[in-house]
Amino acid sequence: MDNWRKLVTLSIMVLVCGCLESYHFAVLVFLLFFIGLVFRQMNISVPDEASSSSSSTSSSISVPDEASSSSSSTSLSSSSSVSFSKGSLYDVFISFRGEDTRKGFTSHLYKALTNAGVNAFIDDEELKRGEDITDELVRAIQGSKMSIVVFSSGYADSSWCLEELVHIMECRETLGQRVLPIFYHVDPSHVRKQTGSFEQSLLKHRDRNKVATWRDALAEAANLGGFPVRNTDSSTIARPEAAYISEIVSHVIHLLNKTYLDVAPYQVGIDSRVQDISKYLGVGDSDDVRVIGISGMVGIGKTTIAKAVYNKFYDKFKCKSFLEKVREKAVEKLQKQLLSDILQTIKKKVSSVAAGTALVGERFRRLKVLVIFDDVDDVKQLRELAGNRHSFGPGSRIIITTRNEHMLQEFAVDKIYPAKGMEQEEALELLSWHAFGSKCCPSEYLELAREVVEYCGGLPLALQVLGSTLFKRSIGEWKSTLEKLEKIPEKIHEQLKISYDGLNDDYEREIFRDISCFFIGMDKTDVMQILDGCGFSATAGIEVLHERCLVTVNRKNKLMMHDLLRDMGREIVRAENPKYPEKRSRVWHPEDVKALLIDNSGTQEIEGLSLNLPSLDEETSFSTEAFTNMKRLRLLQLKYIQLIGGYQCLSKKLKWLCWRGFPLKFIPKDLCQPNIVAIDMRYSSLRQVLCEESGLLYKLKILNLNHSHDLTRSPDFSKLPNLEKLILKGCKRLSNVHESIGDLKSLALVNLEGCKMLKELPRTFYKLKSAKILVLKGCSEFKNLSEDLGKMSSLTTLVADETAITEVPSSIARLGKLQSLSLRNMRSSLKLPPSLMGLHALRELDLSAGNLREIPNDISSLSSLVSLLLDRNGFHSLPSFSSLSRLQRLSLNGCEDLVEITDDLPPNLSLLSMNYCTALERMANLSGWPRVVALDGSSNLIEFQGLDRALNTGMILGMRAHYRISEYLFKDSTLQVLSLSLSLSLSMSCTLYKSC
Repeated sequence: MDNWRKLVTLSIMVLVCGCLESYHFAVLVFLLFFIGLVFRQMNISVPDEASSSSSSTSSSISVPDEASSSSSSTSLSSSSSVSFSKGSLYDVFISFRGEDTRKGFTSHLYKALTNAGVNAFIDDEELKRGEDITDELVRAIQGSKMSIVVFSSGYADSSWCLEELVHIMECRETLGQRVLPIFYHVDPSHVRKQTGSFEQSLLKHRDRNKVATWRDALAEAANLGGFPVRNTDSSTIARPEAAYISEIVSHVIHLLNKTYLDVAPYQVGIDSRVQDISKYLGVGDSDDVRVIGISGMVGIGKTTIAKAVYNKFYDKFKCKSFLEKVREKAVEKLQKQLLSDILQTIKKKVSSVAAGTALVGERFRRLKVLVIFDDVDDVKQLRELAGNRHSFGPGSRIIITTRNEHMLQEFAVDKIYPAKGMEQEEALELLSWHAFGSKCCPSEYLELAREVVEYCGGLPLALQVLGSTLFKRSIGEWKSTLEKLEKIPEKIHEQLKISYDGLNDDYEREIFRDISCFFIGMDKTDVMQILDGCGFSATAGIEVLHERCLVTVNRKNKLMMHDLLRDMGREIVRAENPKYPEKRSRVWHPEDVKALLIDNSGTQEIEGLSLNLPSLDEETSFSTEAFTNMKRLRLLQLKYIQLIGGYQCLSKKLKWLCWRGFPLKFIPKDLCQPNIVAIDMRYSSLRQVLCEESGLLYKLKILNLNHSHDLTRSPDFSKLPNLEKLILKGCKRLSNVHESIGDLKSLALVNLEGCKMLKELPRTFYKLKSAKILVLKGCSEFKNLSEDLGKMSSLTTLVADETAITEVPSSIARLGKLQSLSLRNMRSSLKLPPSLMGLHALRELDLSAGNLREIPNDISSLSSLVSLLLDRNGFHSLPSFSSLSRLQRLSLNGCEDLVEITDDLPPNLSLLSMNYCTALERMANLSGWPRVVALDGSSNLIEFQGLDRALNTGMILGMRAHYRISEYLFKDSTLQVLSLSLSLSLSMSCTLYKSC
């Protein structure tokens, strides 16, 4: 371009000279006019190369400036007008001194800007050397729409920072860039006048000319005004840095005119969660419409995650909308906002909700949109807003956040992402930011901080509230706050109670309060039976609580509840009568319960009572008369308590009697209440269960006498006609089971684990048509399973590990519903029946350490088998497993006599474990390519057909590097041999070897 200008100029000069020699004045005037036009056109059409990389046709956005350059105040203001080129490299350039603020304020500011969708530049170099800044930094400054300058006490120590500032102020002058100063723990007047630390810093620099330039830049920048960040100034109210950062980010967004959502001041743990949801969304991957739900309890961070996702993807969609707090707003208002956001018009008027829904479907069905519906509680409201997935055009992405998972299922979302609580270290970091304004907690506070984290249970809302409460507090104040946490803080309580208030049914609220006070950690099925006995619709009620994230159910079917939800439920009960515990519906606090039992002050308001003490002593004795007035008591939970007197005082409405460490030798007649549903007397002193005079416990469904070590015989089951669950685990002196057990019509579970004196079951036992689970594990004297076992037609699980059984009856093949059979670690050699052909439903078979020499050839007929464990048996060879098409796990660890496997393996096998098969020499062709093969300790293996091909398909081979498999097997493969520490759960500790 410069050469072109030179050529034009030279040509014009020649013409001018010619005209002068000819004295043609008119021509000279014309040429001078022409010269002016040419240079004017050149200045218009040639862009300033420093300001933009875009072409001469690029459009720009003119943004008025809001600051006066002559201002000397520290109030927010701006510089002169600015033109933002579409070709800008960055939104914001951040100038700062790394030693002062890199790991604290500046890093968090950068993260907050990035999460807000701002493309910010921050120099990654930890140490800057030399006087001159790099070309890359110059380009970054010139290619940014605005600059943020973080003035810290050591800023002027760095010649690099000062040179950056000079360039920044030049770009402000020449390119119209905005400059936003931040005075981080420094007085703006010290920057403006170069006094204080800035005066001392400038005296260290020797180049007087540069220093003069730097002084001008400092004064000019400080005159722009900006943000003073001071949280230690005694003259002002202390503010955490997060508040400043949030304000700065909002202001930057305003200056840049970007559409973004303010997520949260501290973005701890957000990135990983956004990444997870991004995989489900697949923005740009396909043109289908995807609807994603984010569910979780109040305060878990659903909205925060949704905002972060929106900020990540909003610039990929021309049409987008974020509708916040849908549950609280009228549908008409939300429809107007949605239509306005997507159609980018003034809010449209809709004549009715139905008309608004129709308009959404009509106008949106061809548009690619990003819409987030936040905090939705009612599927009807959602349908009125969004219609259905067909209301949106190809490539659209819809995100819904809710506490009601059932609503997401009703709306038929594609994927539900359950928002999880924070991990311990994440929680500690978030608490530290709110409490100390830094990522790390001071060492002297660490133990107290971990107690707060434990209390909050990974709930961001609680961490934020408590962290802010503890900001700038002393250790003594921290300790005092922790002591008061038995009562949930009001701000947290109010938020959590939203979910409780949203329950539509009084029974649902009753169930929630019962669980929060008594049933956390209990088997879900047991709790449902107890609550059904109380007249509640427990199945439906618990499902609603689960859908609304008020309870969870773990893998062991235990009901769980977040500690803060538990405390919220208990606080609701406490609020029934804050002053008098005996007038509340439920009492559980040890001091409250002991007081009312000692004073005999129980009332008819009490429906549930719990008192758990660590051991039985004289101070744990109370009179039964204390229960006289508790006429509505239905739930009673005691641990190591002794009651003196007659039990006729107990309520006839009692449904659940949980008395662990029950001190008597038998259950008295008066205690056997006719309406009782569940008796739990673990670790009792019972020798027999019921006395001769005991009446019929017609409604009893659950009897749990675990570890009642003195119990010698089971109850007479004729008095328990509707029993469904019998648990006598650890009753090591139990020698016989009453023959009346065979008359029970509903008994589904019998657990006799650890009953070491039990030798057999009564013949009548095998008449049980309802029994599904039988556990005999650890019954070391148990020798015989009757041939009548085959009559137990409902049996799905049989566990007889560590017993003295020597022969499995052939009738077992008639158990067509049996899914799991475990006969491991047998005391004697185990003989299997000749055929297992009838076990069509069997999925898990464990015969480990059964002293087996052979197994039936027709094991291949077990078509449903998924897991087969045959460890530590005396096999020399094995039958064919190739037809077991569903088998995924085969374990032969420690089969020291096994010489070879000659048949092909099952096609879908994922784990073959043959560690320490010391006689093994040959392996069959691995046509099924198991994902993992463990051969550690199988040192005699010399032939392994097809191994080279298997390894090239990505199979992991676990073995030690010094074993004798021929080297040729690996020469053409991409083998990575792993030394594995392999457990049954496939937990691996790996060391990589290049070859073997």
